[in-house]
Parts: sequence; C-alpha cells; structure tokens
Amino acid sequence: MATYLARRVGQSLLAVFLTLTTVFLLLRLAPGDPAAAYAAPSATAADLARIRAQFGLDEPLVVQYGIFLRDLCTGNLGTSYSFHASAFQVVMDRLPYTITLAVSAIAVTTVVAVPLGVWMARRADTKRELGANVLTITGQSMPDFWTGVMLLTVFAVLLPVLPASGFTSWSGLILPTVTVAVLQLALISRLVRREMTTALAAPYTTVARSRGVSERTLTWQYGLRNSAVPLVTALGTRFAALLNGVVVVEVVFGWPGVGSLVVRALETRDYPLIQATVLVTATLAILVQLLVDLAYPLFDPRVRLGKAA
Repeated sequence: MATYLARRVGQSLLAVFLTLTTVFLLLRLAPGDPAAAYAAPSATAADLARIRAQFGLDEPLVVQYGIFLRDLCTGNLGTSYSFHASAFQVVMDRLPYTITLAVSAIAVTTVVAVPLGVWMARRADTKRELGANVLTITGQSMPDFWTGVMLLTVFAVLLPVLPASGFTSWSGLILPTVTVAVLQLALISRLVRREMTTALAAPYTTVARSRGVSERTLTWQYGLRNSAVPLVTALGTRFAALLNGVVVVEVVFGWPGVGSLVVRALETRDYPLIQATVLVTATLAILVQLLVDLAYPLFDPRVRLGKAA
C-alpha cells in the first residue's frame, strides 16, 4: 500500500506540473494583450509598455517560464491583475462556494439516483422502467444553462419563492444544486441500473436465491455491493469535475465560485489568477481520484492495491 501510495502521489505531482506548464504556454500563445485588458481605454503605448514591464510580460517566454517555476516552488503564485491581491488567496476565497455547490449536488445525486437505479433494475424491461428511462434520458439531454434558465423563470420570476442569484442565504443554494444535479441524476441512475441488472442476473445471485435469500438482501447486499466500485468511480469522477467549477451554472445564477472566477480571469487575461485556479482545482481533482482508488478495497475485498495487483 505504501509503495502504491508513493507511486500515485508522484504521478499526481507530475500531472499537476504538466497541467500548469500546458496552461502557461497556451495562455502566452493565445492572441490578446493582458496589458491592454488591464489598462484604461485611454492608455497610451507608453502606458502599455510600463504595465508589461511591471508584470514581467516584456520578458522572453523562457524567462517568464523560469520566473513562474521559481515562484511556484516558493508558493508565490503572483498577484492578480484585476483583484490586486494574491491570486492564490482570491481563489481560496471563492473555493468554499464551489465546494458547497459540488457537495450538495453530489449528495442529492446519491440520495436520489441510487434508489432510482435500483428501482429501475428491479423492474427491468417493464413499462414502468421504460417511463423512468425516458425521464432519465430527458434529464441527460437538457443542457445546464437551459435547465437553470427554466428553474429561474419558474421559481424566481413566476413563483418568486427562491433567490434568483447569489448566496445571501441557504435558500440560494437550491436552484444551482438542482440544476447541477439533474444531469448527474440521469448519468448515475442509468449506471446503477446497468450494473444492478448485471449483478442480479449473475450466477452467485441465482445460487443465493435458490438458497432462500430474500429479494431485499439480494438487492441491497448482493447486487448493490457488487456494483459499488463502478458507482464510487462515477461519483468520484463527477465530484472532481464539479470541483473544477460548473462555469455555466455559476454564471447563470451569479454564484461566487471558481467557475465564475475563471470567466472573469479569462476576460481580463489575468495570467496569475488563471494559473492559481488551475493549480488549486487540478490538485483537488487528483486528490479526489486518489481517495476513490484507496476506497476500492473497502467496497470490494477482491480489489488489491499494489504492484502484485
């Protein structure tokens, strides 16, 4: 286990480093001038040159990359052009909102999608299961922005019972959570249905049924437990994706999370802020994936982590 963990941590550090390097190069190669985005509309050529020198943008690309690596090793991710504050601190101030939205969406998804998937598996190839399938496919087909706009129209405009934007109270979390969860519900419930159908038709389930094991035990202990590994993988993957910021949903609802922060950083060409956002979100996503891998033996004793496996 120690060897496996050390290898995975090394791979994770390499993945984060390569991700940051790729983002650094793409930002510098993309068209546009950060100095022009930072300066006032009436800025002169001398003003733009002064801004480039202030932020080191007039240096060759290799020199800029060397400075970036030096600052990265010292934990200094630079000062945000648009916020005039530590880029890392700006991201950390927004991160709790994104984590709150991601946790609430995954919690709703787990509570609703798992029982729904089990219910669909128990009624496979029936009219009821067909109706549930139509609903899940519909949810999977609806874009996030459309779902968000419809929910806003109904519950914030026609029936003004919930806030339209921001996070002034916990009620403001409801509409963004539901918007994010709709797509996750469709994906996870269909996954559970597929895995449970396979597990309930497996030979070990047939043998257990012939021994008089109740259908309830067959469903929740035999079927769901043997479907746990792909389910945990899917939930972990979706959670990691949500931690990177649900950009469209955060913009629609004015949610003060990492996703809306990225949009502003891209608009203003704020290099330090974009790089800090990538570092934080990539680290969190990789950490979640590592925890998911380490949790596999808890759900399936046949899974062994290490070189021999």
